[in-house]
Parts: sequence; structure tokens; C-alpha cells
Amino acid sequence: MSHKIRLLLVDDQIIIREGLKSLLESKPDMQVVGDAEDGQQTLDLLHSLYNTPKQPDVILLDVRMPIMDGVAATEQICFKFPDTKVLILTTFDDDEYILKAMRFGAKGYLLKDTPSKELAAAIRAVHQGYTHMGPGLFEKAFSQSATQPVKSNIPQELLELSPRELQVLRLIATGANNREIARTLYISENTVKNHVTNILSSLGLRDRTQAALYANSFLSTLTTE
Repeated sequence: MSHKIRLLLVDDQIIIREGLKSLLESKPDMQVVGDAEDGQQTLDLLHSLYNTPKQPDVILLDVRMPIMDGVAATEQICFKFPDTKVLILTTFDDDEYILKAMRFGAKGYLLKDTPSKELAAAIRAVHQGYTHMGPGLFEKAFSQSATQPVKSNIPQELLELSPRELQVLRLIATGANNREIARTLYISENTVKNHVTNILSSLGLRDRTQAALYANSFLSTLTTE
């Protein structure tokens, strides 16, 4: 039997942390291994729990906190502890917060009014490596990135993608799945999977959500055959 999903709760309000702990520990497959009230405290706790039986699998992380906010903490956590997944849980659906957190490596972004059943499902999905965003949040981040000024300095790694890989990347940016991409480009799903793997590797991205956000920052300046 697989171990319980080990959770670290980070919020500057103790009543929120206590409420989450009570809610999540009622789930048979979840265990709260610690809590923190700001980003710096979170990093210190992660260092102490690293390589112990209480090393967190998933961190539920608020955005607005003293000392170090959730976005800055996300960047540090994803860089220093890549095996630990970050799920943002906040009251703020600000476009900039969403965009930065996902670009820094957060695997999910939910609002605190998310129903408990959906929160538990999101934790399980993030633990398995999937990206999970609350209703309407991906669209907000996608829209915000699409309206940002286009950067003139196109990354060399993007220029080195093949025309076909650029086509696939454009379709990923629209939210198309592998089957839809295969149908659009008249290629097999296995070929699409290979292209997606190559794209993520070449661009140093973690998942399709990051690829979509990345694409909208640069692809409008490029043409494909």
C-alpha cells in the first residue's frame, strides 16, 4: 500500500491552518506533517524535514504572507526541493500571482472557497504530477500572458524548434490535447507525444501549462510553415 500523501500547510492565519489540518486529516490517504506561517519559515522547515519520513509530498501555500510571500517561496521551493509539489491555495485570483506562481513551478492554483471534495482531488492530482487549476483561473492567466508586451529577445532554444514542433506548441497553447493535435496536424498521437516531450525538454519546461504560458509570451512573433 502506498504511503499517505504528506502535506505541509502554509498560511499566515493559524485558524486557516487548523481548519485545513482538521479537514485534510479526515481523508484516509492524507497526513499533515507540518505547518508554517510564511515563506521563509517554510524553507527552513523543508530543510529540516528533507530526507526524513515527514518530507512533504505537497505544500498548500498561501500567496500574501509576511517576510516571504507565496510566489517568492514557490520559486525557491521548486528550485531547491523539486520533488515537493506546490499547490497555491489563496483568496486572490490576481492574474499576475497566477502567472508567476505557475511559471516558477507551482502545479496548481486554487481559491480558498474551493469545496473540500475538489481540494482533496486537486491534492491527489498534483501529487501524481498533474497540473490543477480552479475554474476560470487558467483562462485568467492565459489571457494575462497573451496581452503582455511581446519580448523582442526570442530565446535561442525556441528558435531551434522545428516548424512542426512550433505547430504543436501553438496548439498546446490553445488547450488542445494530444488527440486533438494529432487530428489537426494529421499525425499519430504517438508522434504528438514525442513532439511534446521534445518541446518540454528543449525549452526546460515542466508541463503543458508552463508550455502554454511560455508560448503566449513569444510565439506571436514567429511564423510556422
